[in-house]
Amino acid sequence: MSHMKRRLSVGVLVLGAGLAARGFATHAQDRDDRDGDHRVRKVFVVAMENHNWKQPTSLSSPQQISGNVAAPFINSLVNGTSGISSQVSYATNYQNAAQGNHPSEPNYVWAEAGQAENSVGTDADPYTSACAVQTAVTTDQHLTAFLNKAGKSWRSYQEDANVNASNVPLAPNAWTVPIVSKSGLWTAPATNANFYTAQFNYAAKHNPMVFFRDTNGGCPAVLSTQYPPLQQLAVDLQSNKVADYNWITPDQFDDQHSSLSAGYGVYPNGDQAAIAQGDNFLARIVPLIMSSRAYQDGAAIILWWDEAETGGAADSPAFTIPFIVISKRAHENSGGLPFASGIEYSHSSFLRTMQEIFDVNVDDGFPLLGGAAIANDLREMFAPGAIR
Repeated sequence: MSHMKRRLSVGVLVLGAGLAARGFATHAQDRDDRDGDHRVRKVFVVAMENHNWKQPTSLSSPQQISGNVAAPFINSLVNGTSGISSQVSYATNYQNAAQGNHPSEPNYVWAEAGQAENSVGTDADPYTSACAVQTAVTTDQHLTAFLNKAGKSWRSYQEDANVNASNVPLAPNAWTVPIVSKSGLWTAPATNANFYTAQFNYAAKHNPMVFFRDTNGGCPAVLSTQYPPLQQLAVDLQSNKVADYNWITPDQFDDQHSSLSAGYGVYPNGDQAAIAQGDNFLARIVPLIMSSRAYQDGAAIILWWDEAETGGAADSPAFTIPFIVISKRAHENSGGLPFASGIEYSHSSFLRTMQEIFDVNVDDGFPLLGGAAIANDLREMFAPGAIR
C-alpha cells in the first residue's frame, strides 16, 4: 500500500474519530455540568518541530504550516473542516520564547522551567557517554518537580525509547530514563508503525524532563516508570491510567524535524516530506487521545511546536509558531470556525497555564517559573472556568 493510500485511510479514521468524540462529549459534559466543575485537570502535550505557523513570503525553507497542502490534518483543525471545530482553539500570535533562543533544546527546557538553564545555544544530551555533565542541571525549580511536590502525576512518552532492537516495548520494570540520544535502523523486519520504514531517531534534546537531576535520576541511566515508550500511551488511554500531565514526543521523523531518506508519500526527501510525516502522526494520535475516557472527562490536548524558524536575532513577530488546543473546554467557536486568539503568547504562557491548571502557582505556594511570571496565560483559549 502506498503512503498516499495510507494517508487517505487515516483521514477516514480521523473523521470517524472526530464524530465519535462529539458523541462522547454529551454524557461527560452533562455530568460535569451537574457537578459544576468545568476545569481542565489532565493535559496531553504533543511536541512538534521546526516550522512556523506563518512567516514572511521571502522565507521559502522551511515552509509554513498554515495553508500547507502537506499538512491537511493540521489545517483541518483550524479551518473548520475537521468536524470538531467546537473543541478547537488556536493561537495566531505565538512567539519564540525569547529572541535568539535556539536551537531546539533550550525551548524544550524553557517549557519546563521558564528559562533555558544550561541548554543555551546547544542540543547536547544531559550527560556525555562517560557520564560527565553537559547540560543537566540541579534545581527543583521546574514544572515536574512542582508536580511531584503537589502529588500530581506526570509521564514523558518518548518514541523510539525503552524499546528493544526490533522496536518492541520493554517491560515496565526495565524502563530507564532515556538520557542518551539514539538513531539508526530497527532490526529487520521491524518498522515504525506510523511511516513504515526501519528508521528511528530518538533525541534527548526533545525530552524536557531529562535535563533536571531530580527527574532524570543521574547518570548512568536509572530505572523509571515515568518515561514509557510511545506504544504505552494507547495502553494507558484504554485502561484510563494516564497521568495528570502527559508529555508526548514523536521521534525526529514523526515530529516534522527530519525527512525520511526516501521521502514520504508524494514528497521526495525534504521539508514538505517532513511536514507530511508529522501531519500523518498527528492525524493518528489526536483521535486516539480523543477516544479516551480522560478526554471525555475534559482533558486538553495541546499541539506544541518548539521554536520560530528564523535563526537567532532574526526572530520577530512576523514569524509565528503553531499552537493548537483541542478540548471540550476550548473557547466557544463562532460561525462554525475554531476560536483564534491574537494575544501574544510564548512558552512562558504555556508554562504559566500549566502551573495554573495543576495548582502549582503562587496561590498554592509555588513561584511562577522564569518567564511565566510576566507572561499572558492561555486563559482566552479556553471556556470560562476551565483555568483556575
